[in-house]
Amino acid sequence: MAGGNNNGQGTGVGEEKTASPRQSEVNRKLKYISLAILVVQNASLILSIRYVRTLPGDRFFTTSAVVMAEVLKVLTCLLIILFQRKGNVKEFIVLHYNSIVIQYKDTLKLAVPALIYTLQNNLQYVAISNLPAATFQVTYQLKILTTALFSVLMLRKSLSRIQWLSLLLLFAGVAIVQLEQEGKRKETTVTGPSQNYAKGLVAVIVSCLSSGFAGVYFEKILKGSSASVWMRNIQLGIFGTLLGLLGMWWNDGLAIAEKGFLFGYTPMVWGVIFNQAFGGLLVAVVVKYADNILKGFATSFSIIVSTVVSVYLFGFHVDLLFTLGAGLVIGAVYMYSLPKAAAPSPSTATLSSSSHSLADGAGDSETEAFLPKASEKEKGC
Repeated sequence: MAGGNNNGQGTGVGEEKTASPRQSEVNRKLKYISLAILVVQNASLILSIRYVRTLPGDRFFTTSAVVMAEVLKVLTCLLIILFQRKGNVKEFIVLHYNSIVIQYKDTLKLAVPALIYTLQNNLQYVAISNLPAATFQVTYQLKILTTALFSVLMLRKSLSRIQWLSLLLLFAGVAIVQLEQEGKRKETTVTGPSQNYAKGLVAVIVSCLSSGFAGVYFEKILKGSSASVWMRNIQLGIFGTLLGLLGMWWNDGLAIAEKGFLFGYTPMVWGVIFNQAFGGLLVAVVVKYADNILKGFATSFSIIVSTVVSVYLFGFHVDLLFTLGAGLVIGAVYMYSLPKAAAPSPSTATLSSSSHSLADGAGDSETEAFLPKASEKEKGC
């Protein structure tokens, strides 16, 4: 399918002309499907984490959930590469030995983003456990600001005036939401006895900083690499699993030794873990059929969905100040995506950032042509 577009030279133009009406109709349907999937993934993960962390009863260990999500992600990428190799186990093993062991210096470069992503995933659980889902969803869009700033500093990217204006609006919107929440906390108790708003706010801010730096750092690594995004996610997942286990032992080692790794796991908890593990990979593939404007729109719409569901599910109160702040953030996200549609970036940072971040939005670069190109590039590893 996509391979025909890449390889066709002489007859490709004629084929494209005859297939264009049907192809345009398919692409239009795929865009609407992409929009639905992006909105559902962005909103459902945050809402489901908030739900399982506020339910009465036994609490699962978030550190074990982070490790489990990494393991599932690695297994998924392994299966994808095995499928690309048409089940050739020998070639599959040789590929991974060459890519991970022989080129160990290249593999070790992934240790830094893996450490940051592991920290980020744990911080997001802390943030969502202590902040209303809608407030977290709005505040977490600061990752667009941090990603943009790190892109300018580390990759020497230039931003348009509209993008700088959107970042200013984004910051103003988040600030208004935080002022509204602070005023509400002084007037009435909006959090449960086991929730700490200040702790959640610090966690989401640090998570945004780490998301921006790790995404740009990972993009910088990938730009000079011939390895596929699936192989990079395996390398990243190996470090992520090891570092996650270390963090689990440090933070919950004694409790897990007493109660077990899967303590508190319910079908809903498993749903959260599967969403976290596969959601990012799914979104990255889906974005191939969408564009950056649609991605920004999906992120904005997911904020609205999270807010509406939070009203009914968690009794969240929406007032004029929150509506103003959230509106500025939604507009900023959409504005930031507009200039990028005219100049798409070929980088592959989105896949990794999405798979390690909850509901990664419009701040990352696009990933293109996954499966057809992956098998070609892996041979050069």
